[in-house]
Amino acid sequence: MLLSYIGQQLIFYGGIFLIFVGIYGNGMNVLIFLSIRSYRTNPSTFYFLIGSIDNILYILINLISRIVATGDGIDLTRTSIIWCKIRPFFASTLPLINLTCSCLAAIDQFFITSKHVKIRRCSNIKWAHKIVLCFITIWSLHAIPIFIFYEISPITQTCGNTNAAYGIYTTIHLLGLATSIPAILMVFFGYLAYRNIHMTRNLNRQDADRQLMRMTLFQVLLNIVCIVPYGINNLYSLVTSGVSKGADRLQLEYFISTILTLLTYGYFTGSCYMFWISSSRFRKATKDRICFWRRQNRINALQTVTYGRTAFEMKTQN
Repeated sequence: MLLSYIGQQLIFYGGIFLIFVGIYGNGMNVLIFLSIRSYRTNPSTFYFLIGSIDNILYILINLISRIVATGDGIDLTRTSIIWCKIRPFFASTLPLINLTCSCLAAIDQFFITSKHVKIRRCSNIKWAHKIVLCFITIWSLHAIPIFIFYEISPITQTCGNTNAAYGIYTTIHLLGLATSIPAILMVFFGYLAYRNIHMTRNLNRQDADRQLMRMTLFQVLLNIVCIVPYGINNLYSLVTSGVSKGADRLQLEYFISTILTLLTYGYFTGSCYMFWISSSRFRKATKDRICFWRRQNRINALQTVTYGRTAFEMKTQN
């Protein structure tokens, strides 16, 4: 009982902290990626932009409802059939869109750092727009069975899947599409991009951005730290599903699962801070947006000095 109580408190207070941190961080990402031209026209930062918007939606839809259900005992999935279907739909679709964007950013860095012109041409902002739209459509269609198979049980009054075959697929999808495959793709193309940088002498001429490369690699690291342990825990649960377990072991597994679930939210809330650590240009842009009044004061001071200098020159000429 003690571990269960601690787990609930972690979800409630840790979740509240992650909401504020995540909304602020991802909101800052959106502001910076939209306001700086070099970021707006870059495919990798476009993928980061879509990922940040996706993060905000995931936090608002999934994390807040989880905290309310844990802290206040108000679980709309038990009372509203519409919310019983909509919440799992977004909980399934939004992470896949985000992970896809992270994979695409790593792939794009491999393209842009290549020494081959044809490969570098694959890094194209117009293509990036079309690819993201395509994947959003694919993952939305992929989650349609949720609207068919998720119902509120009349016995337990809980929302869940009612189809055994789809339940098996959900487990496979969780281990494959949501954890192992994105991690493998990000690590693989991140390594290739890193190798390209060290093998290429004339990187600046190829328009490759070392700071953007570091931002991408830190995003890969964030995925490994936050998402992979959750996938391993789900694999353990699947392997030991037929094992008889005592009450103490069940409580311990629940507690570990709670911590790892909370850790996954770190992936959806921590990208801004990874970018801030890895890129001095991103740090400067963040400080300029936070301390916008100082920038305005500098502009006013520069205008005053310029005006005063012009007036002095006119007086001297007269």
